[in-house]
Amino acid sequence: MDIGFIGLGEMGAVMVENILKAGHQVRVWNRSAERAEPLAAKGARVVGTPAEAFGGDAVFSMLADDAALRTVIDAALLENAPRGLIHVNMATISVALAEELAHAHASRGLNYVAAPVLGRPDVAAAAKLTIVAAGPAEAIDRVQPVFDAIGQKTWRIGSLPQQANVIKLAANFMLASAVETLGEAASLVTGHGVAMQDFLDVITSGIFPGPVYQGYGKMIAEQRYEPALFKARLGLKDVRLALAAADAVSTPMPVLSVVRDSLVEAVAHGDGEKDFAVLGQVSARRAGR
Repeated sequence: MDIGFIGLGEMGAVMVENILKAGHQVRVWNRSAERAEPLAAKGARVVGTPAEAFGGDAVFSMLADDAALRTVIDAALLENAPRGLIHVNMATISVALAEELAHAHASRGLNYVAAPVLGRPDVAAAAKLTIVAAGPAEAIDRVQPVFDAIGQKTWRIGSLPQQANVIKLAANFMLASAVETLGEAASLVTGHGVAMQDFLDVITSGIFPGPVYQGYGKMIAEQRYEPALFKARLGLKDVRLALAAADAVSTPMPVLSVVRDSLVEAVAHGDGEKDFAVLGQVSARRAGR
């Protein structure tokens, strides 16, 4: 396929690498042009504007947040895009913006697919992402070969793009809650002289197996929060989006509010660039350790 790709951060860059390996042609654009140079050496064609990326069979975007997406994917870009083009947005954005984008694309004869992913950059590099896709079924069918190049499974949720974003935000809420409780549990057991690693060995071999407890638990046990695979400030962004989605349908989420406050505290202490696991450090600090 001939595709464009907008946004070459830690996730987007490795996605493009895997798309190129699968034999697709890729035009890439990034606000910081130097991010595109390593991909040019691997076969991508670097373009100078988002409009040049917005063509071919489909265009994928992986931008940081709502503000970045609004700046790049504006009305002028959509007005000049070829009719029938598929835009696949893989970023974690607000439910409200997802609805707005779906309408803006449809009114201009464009196909909009929301396809947020579950997985950190290391998972993306291994082409093992979990993709949650929603939008026109025919459009998803057409871009499925690209999904296959970057993910281990694509979950099709339906025709309403915003529902894919709801699932991503709900999943990130559960992840954030797990890391928060790991941090609090670490403070509890260490306060009684129990080594965090011993506690972790017990719970991950039985009631809490899996990458979240094993991976983040190990980082908390080792107090190893850099280099960040998922930055605390981005976690805070996602938590705030989840709270906004909950507020829109009058859904109380008291645990999520606690996690939001913990992440705000982490950022306030200058730890926003550290890994999400830094919630363990927040809990330790509160306990005076």
